[in-house]
Amino acid sequence: MPVATLNAMTPTELRDFCLSLEQAFESFPFGEETSVFKVSGNGKIFALSAMDDVLLKVSVKVDPEDSISLRAEFPQITPGYHLNKTHWITIDLSGGVPVDLVEDLVRGSHDLVRPKRPRSTPVVE
Repeated sequence: MPVATLNAMTPTELRDFCLSLEQAFESFPFGEETSVFKVSGNGKIFALSAMDDVLLKVSVKVDPEDSISLRAEFPQITPGYHLNKTHWITIDLSGGVPVDLVEDLVRGSHDLVRPKRPRSTPVVE
């Protein structure tokens, strides 16, 4: 089993990962200093980050129960900064949280807000 890397995530790596997700785009509704990653299908936010801050952090949406357990396990994960503290967390990306987990949390946030695909209708013969 591969060991999860604890290396710090860079702003470029974070941006590239967020933009690699389906229908993702970057916008700046709060000013040039804050990257806001949204889903084009409905315009909902799945991640926010001040990319130029000395201490890189990202805020993502999570299930409330997951939020509690993640904050208990990692001191680098705190309630969402300037966001709904029940549904959002902020992750310090300086190296205390495995990059694989950060990517899973960003991907999970994207999954929570992206438009749901309609179920395929069965073919009637």
